[in-house]
This record gives sequence, structure tokens and C-alpha cells, in this order.
Amino acid sequence: MADTQYILPNDIGVSSLDCREAFRLLLPTERLYAHHLSRAAWYGGLAVLLQTSPEAPYIYALLSRLFRAQDPDQLRQHALAEGLTEEEYQEKLERVILGSKAAEQHPEEVRGLWQTCGELMFSLESRLRHLGLGKEGITTYFSGNCTMEDAKLAQDFLDSQNLSAYNTRLFKEVGQDGKPCYEVRLASVLSTEPILDSEMNSKLKSYEFQGSNFRVTRGDYAPILQKVVEHLEKAKAYAATSHQEQMLAQYIESFTHGSVEAHKKGSRFWIQDKGPIVESYIGFIESYRDPFGSRGEFEGFVAMVNKAMSAKFEWLVASAEQLLKELPWPPAFEKDKFLTPDFTSLDVLTFAGSGIPAGINIPNYDDLRQTEGFKNVSLGNVLAVAYATQREKLTFLEEEDKDLYIRWKGPSFDVQVGLHELLGHGSGKLFVQDEKGAFNFDQETVINPETGEQIQSWYRSGETWDSKFSTIASSYEECRAESVGLYLCLNPQVLEIFGFEGADAEDVVYVNWLNMVRAGLLALEFYTPEASSWRQAHMQARFVILRVLLEAGEGLVTVTPTTGSDGRPDAQVHLDRNKIRTVGKPALERFLRRLQVLKSTGDVAGGRALYEGYAAVTDAPPECFLSLRDTVLLRKEARKLIVQPNTRLKGSEVQLLEYEASAAGLIRSFSERFPEDGPELEEILTQLATADARFWKCPSETPSGQA
Repeated sequence: MADTQYILPNDIGVSSLDCREAFRLLLPTERLYAHHLSRAAWYGGLAVLLQTSPEAPYIYALLSRLFRAQDPDQLRQHALAEGLTEEEYQEKLERVILGSKAAEQHPEEVRGLWQTCGELMFSLESRLRHLGLGKEGITTYFSGNCTMEDAKLAQDFLDSQNLSAYNTRLFKEVGQDGKPCYEVRLASVLSTEPILDSEMNSKLKSYEFQGSNFRVTRGDYAPILQKVVEHLEKAKAYAATSHQEQMLAQYIESFTHGSVEAHKKGSRFWIQDKGPIVESYIGFIESYRDPFGSRGEFEGFVAMVNKAMSAKFEWLVASAEQLLKELPWPPAFEKDKFLTPDFTSLDVLTFAGSGIPAGINIPNYDDLRQTEGFKNVSLGNVLAVAYATQREKLTFLEEEDKDLYIRWKGPSFDVQVGLHELLGHGSGKLFVQDEKGAFNFDQETVINPETGEQIQSWYRSGETWDSKFSTIASSYEECRAESVGLYLCLNPQVLEIFGFEGADAEDVVYVNWLNMVRAGLLALEFYTPEASSWRQAHMQARFVILRVLLEAGEGLVTVTPTTGSDGRPDAQVHLDRNKIRTVGKPALERFLRRLQVLKSTGDVAGGRALYEGYAAVTDAPPECFLSLRDTVLLRKEARKLIVQPNTRLKGSEVQLLEYEASAAGLIRSFSERFPEDGPELEEILTQLATADARFWKCPSETPSGQA
């Protein structure tokens, strides 16, 4: 049972993102702007391969080589002509690859790539199955010999030098003196060349810190970021506002020199660029997949405004200051001033990274969020396809709930995403003492509502939410935002904004809460008992909320093991809709207040005790979650794959290229994404991977004849 979560079926669902109408409405200059931003995002997204596992770049290069020589239909016909059956074509990847046209044309290169990644690609060795540090998993944010203790030491070093971890990786070796020697490598186009007036120059040197040697270097992903910068430069020519021009100039500075401060400056201009027709963001953004929780995965998106849904979000923004007063913590724990953000519904044209979210609240820089503001986006065309559910595939719900769930899941999720992003991530104050010793709160009068005493802890200069709460920061914050969504969806004003009144409004509330309870059970798929760890921040957050609602008692929520109609283990969740306001709301209120107080005061010990306590997965009755996890794995439905369009520049005209919702369509979209520099990118990725292969004890030589 333990291995089934790592095995995907061949008939996994595939959906296409539809942005045709939104793209059609763009002016020619807006299309050119969107095109070059998309190119920058797609090139930068290749860095994610180098941020994931040692074999990932080789897998990409192998598949790219394979499908450059033959498209999916041609490869299938070729394999069948070589004597493979339809079933073997789906199952026997090695035979398909080594019998392909690509292997005929370049036998040494293709065989070399397969030998480098084939075994690792399919390995279910415990350490190689999931992300983690040291013996707990695999990650290429850190060399394979780094432990959590190394990660903590490195974070302390970075804090001491006022350096952000967002655009770094950490590599550990042992020096001649026997001391550990750590390389902190910044992502940048430039490597060692000194540049006049660059704020990064003074940082690029060796340090001694707490008995260890640190060396700050740069140039990570250099050839990839060079292509990003080239297209950001081209996009500047079509910027609609001076804010966009200055934003792009700072991004270029950031990616060229390795400066997170420059990216922050660019993000300031991005926040100020209100209501653009073409919205975008790019950089080392989300830290979910760093086992320590501080390093950002490269991400870039380009999208167009959906005006109808955006109007509802604008109404929600206009009501935000009033709604913030409804949240269950004292006013001193809320930001001094609510900085009115942009909140738009977007149709995604491009989203490069390891996945596509339903909504985003960015930037993630705490200092900017507290003083300058943020933006919220809801990705409408993603919501339309990624979260659609067929009745026959609905698991763990009572029969009488299924039709209601299908009818209202989409609308309720719009409400939840809006509240989660705007008033979840957008709420709450961090208590900070700056480098001059000044506090942003009154030490004499502000009282901790949990203890009745004055504030005893806070954030020092250089400390951030991510650096202080590290491994739990992302999930804890997602849990806080999800809880805000559940709490405020009970407000009639919120429901009216989204067009729901009377019985419909009550159904939206019920399905929103029911969806969260079900999601908490489904989340068990992402828990690893062997390591006692969670692998996905949002899933852990939803399980914690399920635990809180179960703890409320009085029959509000029950999770009952059952036997399915097929005779196999099953389970059913029940939510008493009549007790949501009387039992559920008070329980969530208490929990939310504790989450916010511990976050505001930077109380890491208290925050960990609270959050990790609820996140613990045991076989304690009555739920017996470890056993239920086996049932969840047995009944799981694989997440859909999303096919995204491409843009192509033909003369001065930008064309939108769309693809069918199938595995073949997904492959074609990637093959046509880099039509002219596919071979070059394969070489770049394999060379970058090979240069660092020794850190993970992977093959240290490029496959023979690699090009």
C-alpha cells in the first residue's frame, strides 16, 4: 500500500486551459508584451528541473530529444511497427526510447541519457520517493550531505549577512582543515565578474561563521537566466506604463546580479501597477518545496483580466477594511493600515513552474506586505478545469451530499479563494524591532489575548516569517488563510458580494465547509508515515483544520470507516450543517486567534507546538488516521495534467497556439514551446546538472557525445 501513492495510472485526466477569448481582446502591443513575458517565464521555468532532483534535467533532455525526432503519433506508429503491442507501448518505456528514431539518429546520446536517469526515474527507494533533506528525501536545493542542522546554520549565516535565501542553493564540502565549507550560490547571469556599483559585490566572498566556512558565490542557472533577461528586455519595449518598465528593469537587475533587493524593488513597482490588462509576475517565489522552507522555486505567469469576476473581487476589496474587523484577534494584531490591493480574476496564458495554483497572494516579502501592500489574483480558467469533479468519482461523501457538492463546489471555491487570498494572506501584523531598536507596536499597552500579559517576543531586524518559522512557515500560513476563508464565508455581506442570498447562500457555506472537511481527509495521501512528515503545505493545512473541527465535538464533523459497494475499505465524512455556526465557528475562532497571536509575536516554540500537534497523524481512535490513510490511497484519483497554450511570433503578429486535452497534446505543447533552441536547452540543462552531479553522487560525466 505504501508505494501506491507514487504510481500514476496511464489514463490520468488531462485538461486544456482556455484563454482564447481573453487573448483575442488584447491589442497588438499587449499581445507582444504577453508573448515576451511568456517566453521569459517558460525559459526560467526550466530552472525548476535543477531545483528538484539530480535526474530531472536528464529526464527532460531525454524526452525533448525523443519528441523532437518524432511527435507522439509518429512515435507510437514507429513502436507498433517495431513489434510492440499497444499495451507494451504504454508500459515499456525503455524499449520505446531505445527503439525510437531519436535513438537511431543519436544512439550514444540517447542511451547515455537513459542510463543516467532511467533507473532513478522509476526508483521507489525510500529516500528517492519524495523531497527531503539528508536521509529523509531528495532535493537539489541542498547537496545530498546537508542535514536540517546544516540548513539551520546556513539560515543563521544568511540572516547575519542580511542575505535572503530565496534565490540560493546550499552546497556542503569538507575543507582541508576538516571544517565544513558551505557554498551559498545565488541565481544570476553573472558569476565572478566584479561589476561597478553592484550592491552584490561586497557579499561575494568567504566568511567564517560559528566554526564553519561559508563562501557566497553566484551564477546559478546562468545560461537559463540569460534567456529570461533577453525576453524581459524585449517585453520592456511593449510595456503599457512606466511602472511596468521600471518593474522589468529591476527584474533584469535581479536576475543579472543575483540581487533579491532588486527583485523587491521590482515588486514595489508591480504592486503600484494597478489594474493592468496583462498581469504577470516572475522570480524565485514560493518556498513550499524547499524542505527547510526558505528557498524559492522559479515561477512565472502571464494572464489576462476576466472583467466579470474581477468586478466581484473589487467589491470584496472595497469591503475589506470592514471585514478585517470581523477577524477574531485584537486590533493591535492587525496591520496599522490596510493597503488596498489589486484583486483580479485572470485567465492564464502561461504559468511556468511545478504546478498551477487556483489563486495567488504576492509578493511574499514580509517587509513589503506589511508596509507597501500586495496583489491578489484568482486564476479563473484554472479553477474551471482543475477542480471539476465527476459524480461517479466523488469519494468519501454521503450520497445525499453529492449532487449539492457538484452544483456548488465551483461557486463556493470562488468565495473561498477570494477570502483566502485577500483577507487570509492579506491580514495580520508582525511585531518587529528594527535595526535601530524601534518597535512597530506599543510594548506598554499591547496585550497578548492568550496570556493576558505584555508581548514577550517579536521579530528582530533581518528575521522574516519564513526564516523564523522555516519548515512549518508555508503550511501554517496556508492554514491561517484557509481558516479565514471558512470563518468569513459565514458573513452574509461576503455571500451577497458573490451573488448568493437565502437558501443558495446557505448551500454555498455548507459546501465550502464540506469541501474543506473532505480535503482534510484526502490530504492523508501527502503524509509519509516512514518519515512522519507532510509533503505538501496546503494538504497539511487542510488536515489540521479537519482536526480542529473534529476536536470541536458535538457531532459537528465525523469521519467513519465503511465498506464500499466493491467490498473494499471506504470512508464517509459527515458535516452537520446545523452546527456550523454554533459549534464550528467558535472552534475556528479560538484556533484562528491562536494562530495569529503566535505568528504576530514570532513565538516559534508555541507555534510549532500548536501546529505540529494538530498535524500529527496517528492511529488513535476514533478516526485512526494512519489506517484511514490506506483507504485514501486505495480510493485516490490522480490529479489532472494541464495543457497550456503557446504564443508564436510571426512577423510582428503574435499567434496563440492551442492543443488538445490529451497526453499527446501536452507533449506537443512542450515540443513547440522551444522549437528553435531545443537542442541548446538540452545541452544547457545536462551540462548544469553534470557540473554539480558530485553533490548527489550521480554520474559525473556528460553522456558520451552529448549535444
